[in-house]
Amino acid sequence: MTWLVTGGAGYIGAHVVRAMLQSGQDVVALDDLSTGDPARIPGAELVEGTVLDRALLDRVVKERAVTGVVHIAAKKQVAESVAEPLHYYRENVDGLLTLLEACRAGGVDRFVFSSSAATYGMPDVDLVTEETPKEPMSPYGETKLVGEWLLNACAAAHGLRVMSMRYFNVAGAATPELGDPGIFNLVPLVFQALTAGRRPTVFGTDYPTPDGTCVRDYVHVADIAEAHLAAARALDDGADGATYNIGRGAGSSVLEVIDVIGQVTGLDATPELVDRRPGDPARVVAAVDKIRVGLGFEARYDLTAMVESAWAGWQLRHP
Repeated sequence: MTWLVTGGAGYIGAHVVRAMLQSGQDVVALDDLSTGDPARIPGAELVEGTVLDRALLDRVVKERAVTGVVHIAAKKQVAESVAEPLHYYRENVDGLLTLLEACRAGGVDRFVFSSSAATYGMPDVDLVTEETPKEPMSPYGETKLVGEWLLNACAAAHGLRVMSMRYFNVAGAATPELGDPGIFNLVPLVFQALTAGRRPTVFGTDYPTPDGTCVRDYVHVADIAEAHLAAARALDDGADGATYNIGRGAGSSVLEVIDVIGQVTGLDATPELVDRRPGDPARVVAAVDKIRVGLGFEARYDLTAMVESAWAGWQLRHP
């Protein structure tokens, strides 16, 4: 049984490929290398190409006797999706559609989909369950929700068994060379500010949270990879499809994250406090009971471990 991992040379995809290979799975990675790097997956089979290339997908599925897909390849920047919605729908929705057509033609019957907490939008709840209403606030979040709908339709019509994995705020690295090269999320943004001699910016200190700053559920990328591996194994064992949150079930505020970054880096992380940005929900924390029961998965790494591993990766890329 062979698993095709799309986006397999990217930040999250490389962690998934490595986890699956270490578990003994037969894996082939597909990546267009727009943000991926073959050096992240040494020794793994890599096919360079895009999920929009139907002929390539048909060939890979047939030649490698693919039985399952972990679909991670996608555009994922919220602000960019607002500016370029056509690009995001083409890459994320048309790409998934093309991939599913190849799966159906090739007899692939199991599918793990990297979805996102962005499907929920601004939920006004203490813990976000898988049944919390989905009201995405960006084209990126919309494409992930549309992807889930498309997969559910294929499951009903064609017997495809689908695990949709909605992950929350991903951070950290299994090894320094697998660190996130992007500077879009809180942890690398703070690293960038501190190493440039600037104070990190905190947007809003008057939210209804313990310290007035936004609270999020941060989850280590190595835990994300283990959750995908658990989903693939469950499908190989004949499990039915399901949708799961991937998080720790615990929130950390912006100030708490910056404080840990200061402790780990040894740098003065005193922030600059400014007014709120529009559209930031006060609290988004995952309920994780369902994935614990359904897949036996529970996140292992805490916030300090995430920051320490992310900092090691940052130092490797910015000596």
